[in-house]
Amino acid sequence: MGTALLYHEDMTAARLLWDDPQCAIETPERLTAALERLRRRGLERRCLRLAAREASEAELGLVHSPEYVALVRGTEALDVEALRELSAQYDAVYFHPSTYHCARLAAGAALQLVDAVLTGAAHNGLALVRPPGHHSQRAAANGFCVFNNVALAAKHAKQSYGLHRILVVDWDIHHGQGTQYIFEDDPSVLYFSWHRYEYRHFWPFLRESDADAVGRGRGLGFTVNLPWNQVGMGNADYLAAFLHVLLPLAFEFDPELVLVSAGFDSAIGDPEGQMQATPECFAHLTQLLLALAGGRVCAVLEGGYHLESLAESVCMTVQALLGDPAPPLPGTLVPCRSALESIQSVRAAQAPHWASLQHQAMAPAPSPGASSLEGRPLPLLPREPAYKVAALSCRPSPPICTAVVLTTPEATLCLPPGVVRQEEAAPQEEAEAWARPHGALAQGEALTVLGKVLCLVDRILDGQVGSGITAIPAPALAATLDVSIRRGLFHGAQRLLCVAVGQLDRPPDLADDGRTLWLNFRDEQAAALSVFHVSVPLPGATGGFLSCVLGLVLPLAYGFQPDLVLVVLGPAHGLQDPQAALLVTLLRGPAGGRVLALVEEEPKPQLAGILARVLHGEAPPSLGPFSAASPEFTQALGHLRGQLEVHWKMLQVAGEAGDTVLS
Repeated sequence: MGTALLYHEDMTAARLLWDDPQCAIETPERLTAALERLRRRGLERRCLRLAAREASEAELGLVHSPEYVALVRGTEALDVEALRELSAQYDAVYFHPSTYHCARLAAGAALQLVDAVLTGAAHNGLALVRPPGHHSQRAAANGFCVFNNVALAAKHAKQSYGLHRILVVDWDIHHGQGTQYIFEDDPSVLYFSWHRYEYRHFWPFLRESDADAVGRGRGLGFTVNLPWNQVGMGNADYLAAFLHVLLPLAFEFDPELVLVSAGFDSAIGDPEGQMQATPECFAHLTQLLLALAGGRVCAVLEGGYHLESLAESVCMTVQALLGDPAPPLPGTLVPCRSALESIQSVRAAQAPHWASLQHQAMAPAPSPGASSLEGRPLPLLPREPAYKVAALSCRPSPPICTAVVLTTPEATLCLPPGVVRQEEAAPQEEAEAWARPHGALAQGEALTVLGKVLCLVDRILDGQVGSGITAIPAPALAATLDVSIRRGLFHGAQRLLCVAVGQLDRPPDLADDGRTLWLNFRDEQAAALSVFHVSVPLPGATGGFLSCVLGLVLPLAYGFQPDLVLVVLGPAHGLQDPQAALLVTLLRGPAGGRVLALVEEEPKPQLAGILARVLHGEAPPSLGPFSAASPEFTQALGHLRGQLEVHWKMLQVAGEAGDTVLS
């Protein structure tokens, strides 16, 4: 098991045989450049390599009419002039004598990938294919697309495996209207697409690409269109779309399978998209999707016409599928006004159909001077300079992916293969010096654990260990947390995020200097005590938990861009095991995987084992049935966000401050 990679060299055979500037960008080199980069990075050999097969005509019939399949089959015998005449009958399409074979291989690769994932032969995978598919309709080629590969994969998953909930995420820069048409009345397929729209002035110029096109009949609410109305959207805009639109709906939908129309014309440098999202962003998007459907994610290549950007984006996606931490995102993350306006319009259009967006009208924004946070500067340290396509490099994986500090030998039995038990410790005199302010750490087992934790913090920040988890006796938990924070800052962390769940107090000498951000879930009212000290009530319902994590914790984490995340599950933390696992899973992204979980030791170390698995890259368990948060909770959370979004721009979901919006 692992990540499947599907490809067939025959898919490079079709190419444009006449002069057509519109179609000239769809070339065989799109595949060869991506595959060459995967090989150079050593990623291909880490995957389960499968040769694509042709889809049968019966399988193509799951989506396409027999007459259309026969028409495409007939192109094998046409000369160049006849091919050109036929191509001219469609919008942005060219046919080649090899098109039928190539298109059957592309469709077959998508079906084969679904088979591999749903039979357990692979956890997830990528089908590296051409021609693309998401514009293709039942009886028409369109936009370089011949057969709709992802729509066929969804139909196949429903027919052959009895799936009832499939999420299709289309991050290509063009609207996949073909996929939308096929599933617009089908509540078993949730289709999400962002796309360059520009108020209907960008191809394919369709009214039904706008935010208020939400499906029809039984499928109302299961079509989600997010139109980009200007070029230049970047990492912050793409992340905001996921956090504030896609993921709330996706977790409520609870898919059994995620299919990605993975078009990389939405990446920086592409002439079609003219966007600014860097290839690293696609690692983050993929990692977020892996938290759904038990990690069963099947990505199928669509567009992407800047070969360097395409190849890098494919590599980043595959790295995330393999479980590698997502590289840090360059630059400061601030969504642009146009993106926020689009997000706001989608949330308004979808609110009648989704409990996760209902009853979430934002509390009135604080008036100037009403909040102690108003006008306070945000002393964040500068990050690296602006991104350049040619400067990308692949950060090496740490020698140890996940290390665990446990106090009892039998606890090791709960650990998955590949997770290493941390035995190395700081010298005793060093541990004693760090423990001196805390009597609870001064001797015995607590001091032994502290020595290992000190070493583990160092190794994570040095890049020798990816992430870690420590089970700590209850009396020593708060003191160990305090020392872990101070050690991380001492060892060079410029920014340290601490997410504390349960009755844990913030260390009294923690300064509001921009180096630490303290988020505390505890049994009290929501309060922004400072820009860097936020208290959130413990959410009860699944919807409340997701609203907190997706609408508050992750936007703050991505805005802060920490070097290390400490997740602390303390006394009366109140989280169910799947909730704790999801929290830790999602926090791997903002810090490049550098997460250290401190867990109160329990008689049965079940939670420690679950967290070790998700830190190691496994998918978290399902949260179970969705239950909406109470109006009181969402109002309190909305007011808190209103206080904080002046400083933390990733919290925003509206284009103008003070607008009445959904939050």
